[in-house]
Amino acid sequence: MYPASLSKLMDELSRLPGIGPKSAQRIALFMVKRGPQDAQRLAEALLAAAANTKRCRECFSLSEEDLCGVCANAGRDHSVICVVEEPRDVLAFERGMSFRGLYHVLGGVISPMDGIGPEQLHLGELLNRLRGDTVKEVILATSSTIEGEATATYLAKLIAPAGVNISRLATGVPVGGDLDYVDEVTLSRALDGRYRVT
Repeated sequence: MYPASLSKLMDELSRLPGIGPKSAQRIALFMVKRGPQDAQRLAEALLAAAANTKRCRECFSLSEEDLCGVCANAGRDHSVICVVEEPRDVLAFERGMSFRGLYHVLGGVISPMDGIGPEQLHLGELLNRLRGDTVKEVILATSSTIEGEATATYLAKLIAPAGVNISRLATGVPVGGDLDYVDEVTLSRALDGRYRVT
């Protein structure tokens, strides 16, 4: 139905996360309509990102340098490390501008069903960062999925001998959320994590 080159573009776009066949079709047709100059700019941006983006040697977030901007910033609190699953989680924290410590990106979560065990994650590197007296607290900021919870439990046991404080992100009712839409587990955790106001 479509020319071969356009069909190939749609196939490649549909391989991207969150883009199904219909979205791939819309994007491809949009790019063709915009013309070769827009397509060239997009292609150059994709190639530059693929060629220049690498993992920070300290925290494994994304960077164009050996150290990312967070790890290279001497003004950050080096006594606290927030452990996250993926680089996008770092960006979520940084958008909030409330965390001033460092990060450690695991590169995923323990998921035996997907063939991901502790050896596929950056756990040894995390333990290396805990040697010495600099780090005082590790915040486990994995997701509240079954895999995220299992990874946090595993990490807590792994980190405990290092003698640092270990904390977990609080979970509960979202700001602006109605209680009748909150599931039972979330509501239970919100009750467990409640705090005194007076």
